[in-house]
Amino acid sequence: MFRLETEVDKERRILLGRRLHDDNRDGSPQLRALHSTPAEHELPLEIWLLDDEGALAGGLSGRTWAHWLHVDLLWVDARHRGLGHGARLLAEAERLARDDRSCTRSRLETWDFQAPGFYRNQGYEVVGAVEDYPPGVVEFIFVKQLEPAAGHRPRERRGRLLGRRNRRK
Repeated sequence: MFRLETEVDKERRILLGRRLHDDNRDGSPQLRALHSTPAEHELPLEIWLLDDEGALAGGLSGRTWAHWLHVDLLWVDARHRGLGHGARLLAEAERLARDDRSCTRSRLETWDFQAPGFYRNQGYEVVGAVEDYPPGVVEFIFVKQLEPAAGHRPRERRGRLLGRRNRRK
């Protein structure tokens, strides 16, 4: 006999994540190949744009995993838009992901009223669209190939990275 419960339970969520992670690794030779490599671990990547007083004028928050940069948040204060700060933040995240973490691609999501044109101008291509998410809005999924800088070799990581891949949902 089974029963369903609906309460929020952090310990069960962690256990559920571990079990899904293990099943995914067992079912995918590609995920198994990541095991015990620096690319196995999800690492945060954050860049802040501060004004002369040190106040937040913009920023980018994302993560790297499996040779991918995932941009979760990118924002520039309305007073500072149109000056190239968003492009600067994104370019720096891509540079760090590519040069320091051996990422080869980047991905992000944006809504139709936000910045799809901006991301296209930065070299991103639409690979998917979700209609009515939320109702009346289209969510676009963008990806970009991160080309290595001319003559640059990614830094080799020494030692083992600590932590586990920990996706936010």
